[in-house]
Amino acid sequence: MNAAARWIATVWQDKAIRRKIIVTLSLILVFRVFTYIPTAIIKLDSLRQLFASNQFLSLLDVFSGGTLVNFSVMALGLNPYINASIILQLLTMVLPQLEALQKEGEYGRFKINQYTRFLTIPLTLVQAVGIFYLLKNNNLIVLQNGQVPFLEFVSFIATMVAGTYILMWFGELISEYGLGNGISLIIFAGIVSRLLPTFLRTTTITSQDNAINTIVFGLLIFVVVAGVIYVSQAVRKIPVYYAKRIQGNRMYQSASNFLPLKLNQAGVIPIIFAVSFVLFPQMIGNFFQYSTNTTMQAVAKFLVVTFQPGSIVYSSLYFILVVAFTFVYTMIVFNPQKIAEEIQKNGGFIPGVRPGANTKVYLQQVIMKLTTVGAFFLGVIAIIPSIISAITGVTSLVVGGTSILIVVSVVLETLKTIESQVTSRNYDKFL
Repeated sequence: MNAAARWIATVWQDKAIRRKIIVTLSLILVFRVFTYIPTAIIKLDSLRQLFASNQFLSLLDVFSGGTLVNFSVMALGLNPYINASIILQLLTMVLPQLEALQKEGEYGRFKINQYTRFLTIPLTLVQAVGIFYLLKNNNLIVLQNGQVPFLEFVSFIATMVAGTYILMWFGELISEYGLGNGISLIIFAGIVSRLLPTFLRTTTITSQDNAINTIVFGLLIFVVVAGVIYVSQAVRKIPVYYAKRIQGNRMYQSASNFLPLKLNQAGVIPIIFAVSFVLFPQMIGNFFQYSTNTTMQAVAKFLVVTFQPGSIVYSSLYFILVVAFTFVYTMIVFNPQKIAEEIQKNGGFIPGVRPGANTKVYLQQVIMKLTTVGAFFLGVIAIIPSIISAITGVTSLVVGGTSILIVVSVVLETLKTIESQVTSRNYDKFL
């Protein structure tokens, strides 16, 4: 039995971890069943043809968890919730009340999550109405005497809101009783479910003329995946020394340890946030391009063309947003003041750096350098499949760099979660 098989056997033998794996897989399975329950008034055949020809809608479908292409009862997916999370994260940096609430530990996180759920309601309503009229303008709604009955319109909006909240509930259940971040795992499941059909379609249309380009594209994608794994695993180890100290009736000997600072502290969150923002201009353009006002119609068409996925403007904005959100999210999750205080409280120090305020400044400088490298790398990785596609003429599998980053990051984070729980169980047995 090789090392991987032994590791899987060890994980499965642990009852608690096995239960979490079963809960996670069961909820993902239920979610995938929901994606095939269509909304009643939609012309599904015409909708699928539109998605096949529109890269923007295909990208939007990824962040609905794969529910939009079938226009299921969960068609809006997690988009409103992700947008609400972005708004709350940004407001936390602006409003002192929210900033103080975030520092209150478990209670603070609970209240902010509650505010996020409340904010999701109006965002879901707005997006549901917008999607409805977008479908109606594209002749994808089943009409009666040229109109949609009011009761069916209300039913459509209520279904979209309920579907989003059920999906949020699934994500929270996975986070609480399953493995890893539930929201990320649901998005991951939506991407993976489209991987095999898209791969088969790509190989089917491959001919002798573009075979070399397809092989080159595959090799470059492999390099991108390897780069994402390397950056996700890269850690800067800051040495920390602890002097001999007396605590109570016990004497603790001097010791040394290290503080691990990841090259990418924010994980996959900046990618999800950035895509939610970069899709917004074209979403507005698609909504207003059938307006009777000629000026608004012209502006809408400009937004649709300019922010087409893969275009220079889209890729540039995507790169900037990934870099910006990486810095913002790192500032939120990494608190050098608290770490410096904990090190000083436990009698530790970083060689060559005075405890307290100097340690805080030193950690800020180190994390800024690491985040600069990590953010620019993530930005390049996010747009490089579009560049490769333009050079080779081969469209990326699923949705390019966005999907690659999410899939690889979620897999690594989930494996780390399992590994940490296995290690924790082993320590408990030893003690």
